[in-house]
Amino acid sequence: MRVRFRELNTLRNQIFLGFLLVMLVIIAVSGAFVYDRVSSLLKDSAERHIQQTAVQANGRLDALIGQIDSLTEQVANHPTVQRLLQEELDGQAVSFNQRQSLQQIISSYQAYLPSVGSLELYTADFRLLFPLKDGNLRMRTSERSINEANLQKGRMVWIGVDPTDSQSLLAIRRVSLMDRGFSRGGYLMARIQRSYFQLNDPLTDGESGESILLVSDDGQLIGSSEAASAELLPLLQSSEQTVRYFGKEYVQVKQRSDKAAWTLIVLTPVRYVTKGISVLRTVLLVSGGIGTLLFLLLSFGLSTMITRPLLHLIRAMRKSRLGVLTPNAQEASTVEMRELNNTYNGMIAGMNELIRVVYEKEVLQSRTELKALQAQINPHFLFNTLEAFHWSLEEKGEEELAQLVVVLSRLFRYLIGKPDRDEWVTLGEEIEQVRRYLQIMAMRLGDRLTWSIELPDREAAVPVPKLLVQPLVENAIRHGVESRVGSGTVRVVVEPADREGWTRVTVSDDGPGMDEETLRALYRTLEGGPPLSSKGTGVGLVNVHRRLLLYYGGGTAGAQGLSIESKPSQGTVVQFELPNEGGGTP
Repeated sequence: MRVRFRELNTLRNQIFLGFLLVMLVIIAVSGAFVYDRVSSLLKDSAERHIQQTAVQANGRLDALIGQIDSLTEQVANHPTVQRLLQEELDGQAVSFNQRQSLQQIISSYQAYLPSVGSLELYTADFRLLFPLKDGNLRMRTSERSINEANLQKGRMVWIGVDPTDSQSLLAIRRVSLMDRGFSRGGYLMARIQRSYFQLNDPLTDGESGESILLVSDDGQLIGSSEAASAELLPLLQSSEQTVRYFGKEYVQVKQRSDKAAWTLIVLTPVRYVTKGISVLRTVLLVSGGIGTLLFLLLSFGLSTMITRPLLHLIRAMRKSRLGVLTPNAQEASTVEMRELNNTYNGMIAGMNELIRVVYEKEVLQSRTELKALQAQINPHFLFNTLEAFHWSLEEKGEEELAQLVVVLSRLFRYLIGKPDRDEWVTLGEEIEQVRRYLQIMAMRLGDRLTWSIELPDREAAVPVPKLLVQPLVENAIRHGVESRVGSGTVRVVVEPADREGWTRVTVSDDGPGMDEETLRALYRTLEGGPPLSSKGTGVGLVNVHRRLLLYYGGGTAGAQGLSIESKPSQGTVVQFELPNEGGGTP
C-alpha cells in the first residue's frame, strides 16, 4: 500500500488535488453565500407578500363592516323610526299600522345590501317592535351584549353566530333619539349571512397559495361553518410564525380588525414560501457540479502542462546517468521551467567542455554588466528631450502644456537625482516635489482635486529621506479623491510636533474613509501582514512605514512609524513624526 502511494504521490497529482480542493472550497463558500443571500431575499419577499395580503384582506373586511354599519345607522336615524321609538318612550302605544309602516322603510334599505337577512327593532324596554310578532331582546341575545351596546352609545357591536341560525351573524346597536339629547330610545339588531364575510374559499388542497380565515375571540370561524372551532383556538392563541393546521405546515400572519372583535388569519403553505428556495438549491447544486467538472478538466490540463517539461527533464537526466551527456532539447512554456531547463543544459555543457566554464562565467558577467548599464538611463538625454518639448509647445502657444512639461522635467530630475545626494533631501525639497506632483494631478483631475500645503520656514530645513511624503499624497488621491463622488481635497501640513526637537507631517483627504475592520487590517499590513487586496493596496504606506522605522528607529525614543485615523464618509488622516536633526543610515 505504501509503495502504491509513493507511485501516486507525483507532482502532477499534487497539483491536481490541490487545485481541486481549492475549487471545491471556493464553490462551497460562494454557493453557501449565494444561497444564504438569495434565500433571505426570497423569504423576505414572501413575507412581504403575505403581509400585504393580510393588509388588503383587513381593508376589505373593514369595508364590509362599514357597509353594515352605514346601513344600520341610516335605519336607526330614519325619522319614522325615531318618532315611533320616542312615542313608545313617552308611553304611547304604537299601533299595528304604524308598525306595519316600518316594513316598507326597512325593506328599502335591505334592497341595497341583500346580505342583511333581517333587521329587528326593539324598544327601550326590550320589546320587539319590528317585525310584526312578539319577542324580547333578552331572549334574543345575552345581557352582556345589551350592556356593551349601551356602552358604545350608538356604535355597532358584533355579537357572533346567531343561536337560532348557524349560517347567520348578529350585530346590535343602540338607537339614540336625536330630539332627546341622544338618549336611549331602543335597539336595532341586524342578522347578516356568514358568507358575506367569506374573504376567499376555505382551505383546499389546491396550489392557490394563501387562505384567509376570519375568527372571533371565542374561536368561531366567521366566514364559514365548515371548519371546526377547536382547530382555530390554537391558531388564535399561537404566537409562532409557522403553525400546523389540519396536518399541514403554514406560515401565519394575523391582523386585528379595529371595527369588530375579530382576528384575520392569513395562512400560506410553507412549501409555497420555500418553493423558490428549492429551485435555487437545485440550480446551485447543478451549477456547482458543472463548475467542478469543468475545473477537473482544466486542472488536469494545467497540471499536465506544468509537469510535462519536468518529465522531459527527468528523462534527460536518466540518460546522463547512463553516460549520455546530451542537453534537454524540449522547450518549456513557463519562465521557471525554462530556467530549470537552462540550468540543467548549462551543467551538461560544463561537464562536456570543462575548459569553457571560465568563458561561460565571463559571458554571464558581461551580460550582467550590460543589463546594469541598460538600467541606467542617461538623464541628460531625457532632460534634453523634455526641454525640446517645452520650447516646441512655447512656440505653438501651448503655455499650459509647456508649463506642465517643465513641472514634469523637474519631477524627473528629483526622482533621478545626483549620485552624491541620492537619498537624503530637505523637507522643503520633498514638499516642493509634492507640490509638483499635485500640479500634475490637478491637470489630470481638473475641478475634482483641490489641494493645499502648509510648510513653515523653520521646518523646511529638516533632513528627510527622499520620496517619504509623495507616496502618502499619491495614496490620498488614489483612494480618497478618485474614490469620492464630486470634488475632493488633499491637505499637506508640516508643523512642530508635541515633543521637543521633532516635526509632524500630516496628509489628509476627505474621501470615503475606512471602517474599523479595514483600518485594523491596514495596520496588520503595516506590521508585516498580508496586503489588503491582490491589487497591492497599501504598498506605498508599507514602504513609508518601514523606511521611517529603518531610518529613525523604533521604541519610545524613536519614530513610531505611520499613524492612521479614518472613519467612513469622513476621510483619512495619515501622520508621522521625524527628528529635526535627521536619522541614521540603514
